[in-house]
Amino acid sequence: MAPGHTPVLLKETLEWLAPAPGEVFLDGTTGAGGHAAEIAARIGPGGFMVCADADPSMLEIAGRSLSEFPWVRLVHADFADLDALREAAGGKTFDGAMLDLGISSIQLDDPSRGFSFRVEGPLDMRRDPDGDGPTAAEVLRDTREKDLADLFYRFGEERFSRRIARAVVERRKREPIRTTTGLAELVSSAIPRRAWPRDIHPATRVFQALRIAVNGELSSLGAFLDAIPRHLSPGGRVAVISFHSLEDRMVKTAFRRPASGETKEGPTLERLTRKPVVPSEAEGRENPRARSAKLRAARRCEGGD
Repeated sequence: MAPGHTPVLLKETLEWLAPAPGEVFLDGTTGAGGHAAEIAARIGPGGFMVCADADPSMLEIAGRSLSEFPWVRLVHADFADLDALREAAGGKTFDGAMLDLGISSIQLDDPSRGFSFRVEGPLDMRRDPDGDGPTAAEVLRDTREKDLADLFYRFGEERFSRRIARAVVERRKREPIRTTTGLAELVSSAIPRRAWPRDIHPATRVFQALRIAVNGELSSLGAFLDAIPRHLSPGGRVAVISFHSLEDRMVKTAFRRPASGETKEGPTLERLTRKPVVPSEAEGRENPRARSAKLRAARRCEGGD
């Protein structure tokens, strides 16, 4: 595990996933490898684990943490590509799978990635810098005002989305919006000072919205939630840690679908957590990233292939 990076809700995740010797596991958002190392240690050399991440730099970091576990395979992939991830496991179904959504503190602390407004950097925000998708700067440059407003409202739940979109369009007529701090200042000036949120920076929701849009985060999560029951063994567990309400609502809905074991669409899940599991006060104090985390878990119903 990388120095300074603490896995969120680690104890609770391990309790709900209950990894056991000889099992096959998937970590679809490996990050620095904190959760993965604990799971790999529990499944042991008789098991197998696929650790995926869309960010190659995070896989490089995780590789150092996980080098002591030869039964772990690192894969550069989006967690939604479950067919490829199962192929990496030799075609076996997973006894357990997890996602820790959101952005790693390592990514946030690197100004060159453009995820944070705290330090000036280029407006990139791509998890995979070598991918074909547009950067955040290109989204701001090329998106129509109405669509920008919709993006800020839908993915950031920003109530001043129209004012901010208008300000973006007016600014880009004069000069490109290229830096994190430049965008943060623009957003702050577009929101009335009396309406600034108390607990977060005024640009937080816009940065969240852009990051989600650039990386297709909600579409990937939706694809994962739809497909994961088919890739779990009967009785297999899945745990998802989310950090904002959009993600949590999707997970909650997917885990509350009727648990009938098998339908014409395939196997189904039964929820294990009736309410989201949240960090303790102590964890919240020690790890600020954990404060907004919510963990939900489900299990594939018995029956079916």
